[in-house]
Amino acid sequence: MFSNKLFPVDANYPLIHTRQYQVQAFRMSDERFLLRGAIVDEKPAGLYIENDPDPIWMHHMIVDLQIVYPTFLIEKASVEFKNHPHLGCTNITDHYKKLEGMSIARGFNAKVRELFGSSRGCTHIGALLAAMAPVAIQTGWSMRVGTAMASEDSAQSAQDLQEQRVKQFASTINTCHIWDENGAMIAKVRAGEEIEMPLPVVRRLRDLGRDETDWLAGRS
Repeated sequence: MFSNKLFPVDANYPLIHTRQYQVQAFRMSDERFLLRGAIVDEKPAGLYIENDPDPIWMHHMIVDLQIVYPTFLIEKASVEFKNHPHLGCTNITDHYKKLEGMSIARGFNAKVRELFGSSRGCTHIGALLAAMAPVAIQTGWSMRVGTAMASEDSAQSAQDLQEQRVKQFASTINTCHIWDENGAMIAKVRAGEEIEMPLPVVRRLRDLGRDETDWLAGRS
C-alpha cells in the first residue's frame, strides 16, 4: 500500500483510487544510463471485494530504457506487465521495441503519441513514458556531475568535458521558460559562463556548513 508522504489524505472523502509513478536512473558507464519507470494503479482495500483487507493493484507496468549519453538515444527498450486487467494486455509489449533508436529528448512525446497513441499501444505505458522523458534530461545533469568528479582522477581532457557540457545544455533549450533560447540562462551558456547552482544544492551546502564557491569550482 502506498504511503501518504507526498500529500495528506482528505478525511472528508473516502479514497477510491491512487495512481503512482516512480522513475529511477542508474549509471551504467560514462556513456550510458538505465532509466527504469513504473506505474501503479491501486484500488483501496474493500472497494471491489467486500471485507478484503488489502488493496488491489489493477495496473503495474515497468519500462526499462538503456540510454546513450550525451545523445539521449534509446539503445534498448523493454516493457513488462506485472499486473493488468485483461489477458490480452500483454500482446502489445513487443511493439515498444520501436522506441529503440529514438531520442528521448526533443520531440519524444510527439513521437510516442504517433507510434503508440490510441489503439496502437497501452495508454498507461504512454503516460509512464511521458513521465520518464523529463527524468532522462535530469539524469543528464547527474551524469555530467559524475563525469566531472571522475575526471579528477582520469585523463579526460577539458575539451572533452566542455563538449559534453555543450551537448547537455543543447538538450534543455526551449524545454521550459527558464531555458528559452533567447533567455538569460542560455545567454550565459553561450558566453561560456557557469550558471547558478540549483537552489536545493545551495540550501544543502549551507546546512552542511560547506563553501558554495569551492563546490562550484569542482563541478565546472
